[in-house]
Amino acid sequence: MSLRTITPQQLQNAIQSGERVELIDVRTPVEFREVHVTVAKNVPLDEINPVAFVRQYRDRSEPVYVICRSGSRGRQACEKLIAGGFTSVVNVEGGTLAWDQAGLPVVRGAKMMSLERQVRIAAGLLVLTGTALGYWVNPLWIGLAAFVGAGLVFAGITDTCGMGLMLARMPWNRVPGASTRPAAPTAGSAGDAPVCSTKSRGSCCG
Repeated sequence: MSLRTITPQQLQNAIQSGERVELIDVRTPVEFREVHVTVAKNVPLDEINPVAFVRQYRDRSEPVYVICRSGSRGRQACEKLIAGGFTSVVNVEGGTLAWDQAGLPVVRGAKMMSLERQVRIAAGLLVLTGTALGYWVNPLWIGLAAFVGAGLVFAGITDTCGMGLMLARMPWNRVPGASTRPAAPTAGSAGDAPVCSTKSRGSCCG
């Protein structure tokens, strides 16, 4: 089954038409707090559990829309749900960034550093540390820089980011007391998804 996508405007049209739109935002709670689509519910990527969704929604053929920062984490979440038996999973093209840039309704809160920037900083620091230790302490430390470089190449090829997933679990990316379980549906069934394409875009931490 090919992954379907939908543009922010198409999804907004569906919402405005009164269709039921179950939209889950798979970014970290802190990213969600900074800015999110008004109807979105936060279920971080690392907590996506298809079994829990089956128990809640019963009908795995009902459309589930997924959004993240720029599209990549949304695609990974969609793949998890599809593997869990959902037959109508749709990723929002361009994620929350595209939604916000289109001037569509959002809720804003406290600002934070994006997960993508955190990955860049962490990778840079590890490479710098490995290089410095390799020069001043022991040449074997160069292996740390090489390991990080290999990880970045792997992330680029597979469009997945282990470091990003690790950082997403850090305390500063969590909101104390926030519930990340999927909430009850807020509107009626959306039926078939609006016109979709099969495009996918975004960084591994998008």
